[in-house]
Amino acid sequence: MEENRCRARSVIGEVEKSVVGKTDILRKVMTAILAGGHVLIEDIPGTGKTTLALSFSHAMGLKVNRVQFTPDVLPADLSGFTIYDKASGAFVYQPGAAICNLLLADEINRTSPKTQSALLEVMEEHQVTVDGKTHRTGEPFIVIATENPVGSAGTQLLPESQLDRFMICVSMGYPTAEEEILKREQSIEKTRERIDPVVNAEELIQMQREVKEVFVHDRIFGYIVELAKATRENEWTELGLSPRGTVALTAMAKACAWLNGREYVVPSDVQEIFPCVTEHRIILNMKAKVGHIKKEELIRRVLESVPTPTMRQKY
Repeated sequence: MEENRCRARSVIGEVEKSVVGKTDILRKVMTAILAGGHVLIEDIPGTGKTTLALSFSHAMGLKVNRVQFTPDVLPADLSGFTIYDKASGAFVYQPGAAICNLLLADEINRTSPKTQSALLEVMEEHQVTVDGKTHRTGEPFIVIATENPVGSAGTQLLPESQLDRFMICVSMGYPTAEEEILKREQSIEKTRERIDPVVNAEELIQMQREVKEVFVHDRIFGYIVELAKATRENEWTELGLSPRGTVALTAMAKACAWLNGREYVVPSDVQEIFPCVTEHRIILNMKAKVGHIKKEELIRRVLESVPTPTMRQKY
């Protein structure tokens, strides 16, 4: 188990060769991958979203497909299609981009809602249905998507049902002056060439199995449920954390504990990953908007309002 933890940390180390000064973000992305979830990276253009996604694809020896989402991308580009084969006299399935281990969905909010909806089944069930037949993706299957903020030219809102299928949403943010100087002096192509694949699909699946075995005490389960309840029964929220979000919070807490070298979850694991699991799932109501309440402030108040359980012994 410790050997697998070292490999997981090595993935982060490899990605740091091309993504400067974002260790906390890289750790959260790796945690989501270990938890078997999908990642949404949202920020303004030029902050390194695509570089981060590509670097993770290089550091993990997985079958990778990349789609640059534009208004003319069709659902069949993702799910595939059938075509008549004259030689065999039968219709043959031609796989789409989603038939892989790691799908890089670049600028996902620039395509049409019809194309976005093609991702709903594959993100949830790891399969696509074409002409009444089901086709499985590779295992593991991970979607790392990037998007520009709503309001940028050519973008449109992702539906809540799709946002909810992303385990976490993270933002790169502007680099510091020192990080920006280091980034300027790097050649993206050369740094990617220096990234070595340190895990393969079988090893990643084994890591994910170990994460699922991490112990969660009933008090921790209760704590997670109370946090979710606090986001729903709140004077500032129109939509709180969904049941799928509660499951994601539990899975992320397990992965966080595993990455920290433990086989059991403690409250600090939940608190560490709560913002990135919750923020994109919450919709503020008009009262919050009028009062200039931000999601970050709401999440902070929720964490402060729910009592942290006291764990007197190791499990």
